[in-house]
Amino acid sequence: MAGKKKMLMKDGLYELAVETRARIRLVSWTAALLWLIELTDYVVFSGGLDAFGVRPLSVPGLVGIVFAPLLHGGFGHLMANTIPWLFLGFLTSGRKRLDFWVVAVVSAFTAGLGSWLFGGAGTVHIGASGVVFGFLGFLMGRGFWERRFGSILLSLVVTALFGSMLWGMVPVVAGVGISWQAHLFGWFGGLIVARTLGRGLTDKQRG
Repeated sequence: MAGKKKMLMKDGLYELAVETRARIRLVSWTAALLWLIELTDYVVFSGGLDAFGVRPLSVPGLVGIVFAPLLHGGFGHLMANTIPWLFLGFLTSGRKRLDFWVVAVVSAFTAGLGSWLFGGAGTVHIGASGVVFGFLGFLMGRGFWERRFGSILLSLVVTALFGSMLWGMVPVVAGVGISWQAHLFGWFGGLIVARTLGRGLTDKQRG
């Protein structure tokens, strides 16, 4: 019996290690893709790809909803998004790696749409920060809607460590040149996913 327990424990640790490596690869390769795109934009297009960002209330600017999260205004801008992308993206994939993609797609859409509707005239909105704020919203909302100890603890820890990012959603605090619209609506997108998936889990528990 003791030998069987040890074998099960080893199998569990092995599966955990395999899954952790897969999650690390997921966030690392997606971040590497962002760097490759920015490097290509810098070397080949001299920053010209940034024109494909979200242009508020412009019909052609709607294409930016798709492309804006992949574009950045320089390597400093990209670096500022890469670090939270790695940490928050990794945590978002904690339950299922599919959660990472669902949150990324939904928050990219809500951030882009919010920027298109409420962005200033003549501005162009680019950057992965809307998705980063989507990760943040998802992780903050999980505990509220899932109502599991682990999820609640994760939400509290994330709020304590990254809650100051929320100031980036406030226009007067975010500052000039910062798309508070993308931050705010990307965060809402993450909350929407947390609510949808969390309600699904609680319904299963009741069933």
